[in-house]
Amino acid sequence: MKKKLLSFTLCLSAAFIWSCNNSSETSNTTTDSGTTKSTADTTTATTNTTATANTPLSKADSSFVMEAAAGGLMEVQAGQLAQQNASSQRVKDFGNMMVTDHSKANDELKSYASGHGITLPDSLPASMKKHLDAMKNMKGSAFDKHYVSMMVDDHQKDVAKFKKESSDANDAQLKTWAGNTLPTLQKHLDSIQAIKKGM
Repeated sequence: MKKKLLSFTLCLSAAFIWSCNNSSETSNTTTDSGTTKSTADTTTATTNTTATANTPLSKADSSFVMEAAAGGLMEVQAGQLAQQNASSQRVKDFGNMMVTDHSKANDELKSYASGHGITLPDSLPASMKKHLDAMKNMKGSAFDKHYVSMMVDDHQKDVAKFKKESSDANDAQLKTWAGNTLPTLQKHLDSIQAIKKGM
């Protein structure tokens, strides 16, 4: 009787151990499968992000980005100069607005460009630098007239370019940035034209 009971207990234990191992394997398989799926999803997401970031811009879009970067840098440096050399408080205030607004737009553009593998220049092109150097020697009302005239001309061109890019850009992200920046440029144009009329 003891032998039968012992045999039965051994069989029952073996069945229980087999059942636990099988359940553990199933759990591991599920976990492994889930992990694999999660890894695959992450890889796919990373690939998609990289593909978007590394998508080369069209020649027209690249040209616009480089022009906007140089123009934005010029606006900031000329604005800083206006704060120092202008005689009119309205011109000084406008220069301050240029520094604030264009610094923000420049940072946004730099972030966008780096996502597309483009390094923007951190210094002005030679022609713009020469112009700015000449302006450093102007003071008072002579500076005011030159700066105001320059800002009217620059912002008329900028508004036209940004309008075109906000509708014609091949890259959707660039199109959105141009469209979002356009109202600020229009505000600048309206403001500087009002200053010019009051001179």
